[in-house]
Amino acid sequence: MISKMNAALRRMQALGRDGCVITGEELVDSLLPRRERSAHKGDFGRVLILAGSVGYTGAPVLAANAALRAGAGLIFVGVPEAVYPIVAQKLDEPMVFPLACDGEGRLNTRAIPEIVRRLEHCDACLLGPGLGRSPAILDVTAAVLTRAKCPVILDADGINCLEGNIDVLGQAGCPVILTPHDGEFRRLGGEPAPERRYESARALARRWGVTVLLKGHRSLIVGPEKLYLNPTGNPGMATGGSGDVLAGILLALLGQGLAPAEAAAAAAWLHGAAGDYCAEAWGEYGMTPTDIIAALHLFLK
Repeated sequence: MISKMNAALRRMQALGRDGCVITGEELVDSLLPRRERSAHKGDFGRVLILAGSVGYTGAPVLAANAALRAGAGLIFVGVPEAVYPIVAQKLDEPMVFPLACDGEGRLNTRAIPEIVRRLEHCDACLLGPGLGRSPAILDVTAAVLTRAKCPVILDADGINCLEGNIDVLGQAGCPVILTPHDGEFRRLGGEPAPERRYESARALARRWGVTVLLKGHRSLIVGPEKLYLNPTGNPGMATGGSGDVLAGILLALLGQGLAPAEAAAAAAWLHGAAGDYCAEAWGEYGMTPTDIIAALHLFLK
């Protein structure tokens, strides 16, 4: 155990020498935009979530509620028409709309024209949570990357569809943020082993000109030229839905104008800080992703 701790410390020290910034409360507070007294909802970002499928109706709900709690002004949630009644019933403030889907309840290519139309008026987009895997998901992802002018987050199945198709990233006409866990990172060709995480994430970021938020213990945020290390978070957050919450927070911050690397660094810190509060309040066994959303207000003031 001591040897592992020492190895981790040496890696953090090495990252510090390589220009790494360890994200903290003061930095996050400086990044968050201040709200003018005369502001209206349009000033805080119009964001689009493309998520969900049959069996995965919680993903768009968690992402949307996290974006709402993190300050997004207008939240549009596109889901397969097969699950539209379920998701719409769960969400009050976000605006949910149905999209064409296949017989398995997953988005299909007939959804692309409506998605592209919606993208024209959005400040940030999140694609992937709970979408499932099919050839059409890759087509939808490619269409979003080539047509969007706003930053696009690829999370979960938005990343999985790139396995064997990563050259799609080269078609992007917009800033792209990837949010893989170790398994998804490996599908992108990355090497998640502790001694290789940073170098591999940096290579991915530089090759494709993207920002990588590599999730895990001490999440790394790697832009083509920037590096942040997140110190917050705990094992109680290792549960289904936690990543959807992080993606929603990141979406809200992008929609409010933060640059991709800074938005990812701030989102990771806020997500982890709220998770640490929940671990203290309810314990690592009993805390839930919904608890994390509820605790965000303590760190967004």
